[in-house]
This record gives sequence, structure tokens and C-alpha cells, in this order.
Amino acid sequence: MKNSNLKGRILQEMNTLIVKSCLGQKITLNDENLHIAILRNHYNAADVAIDYHRRRVEMDLVLDDRNYDPKMINLEMATLRANLWFRNLRDFLKSCLDKDTRSIAYYATLIRTYTNKNIPIMSI
Repeated sequence: MKNSNLKGRILQEMNTLIVKSCLGQKITLNDENLHIAILRNHYNAADVAIDYHRRRVEMDLVLDDRNYDPKMINLEMATLRANLWFRNLRDFLKSCLDKDTRSIAYYATLIRTYTNKNIPIMSI
């Protein structure tokens, strides 16, 4: 029971963080880094660029990461170039929040990074 309460709290904090990062007309570098981190996690993307004025997200989606080796330079990764349009950035980012344990643990680290809140990290 404690675990699901923690998951709910982490998801609520992420929703709050997304809302705060999308409030102003001017998106700061810190806000953009948060947005990119959420999109990279959800889409398993290697490279993400957000055009806030045109409401576009361009990214390279990793199709098969079985050949990925962090000890080597990966020159050949199967990727797919995607160009997505979003109507509302806040709703788009909220729809990218996953509820699996690995993602929840990742969100806990994002909350620690982008706020001063100390939420315990869940074990995977």
C-alpha cells in the first residue's frame, strides 16, 4: 500500500512540475531540459529537439537497443526520425508520463533534480 501511495505522490509531483514549467510565455533552459528528459524516457529517443513556436517535437526514436553498449561509441543504431505536432504542451507532456516502476523511479530523480524535494527513490 505504501508503494502505490508513493507512486501516486511521484506522479502528482511530476504533474505539478509540468504545469509549472509550461506556465510562462518564455520557456527557460531548465524547463526545456525537463521536457526533453520526459520525452526521451517515454519515446526511448536518442535526440530530442522542441520547437515551441511551431509546436513541434523532432526526435530520433531508437528502434532496437539490444546492440547498445555504453562502453563503446555506437555508430550504428537503428533509429526512426519522428516529427510530432502538439496542440497543448502541458497536456502532451502529461500524456507521456508512464506508470511502470522504472519510469516512476526515473521521475523521482527528476523531481530531486528540478526541485528541492527529497522523495525516496524506488527500487526497480
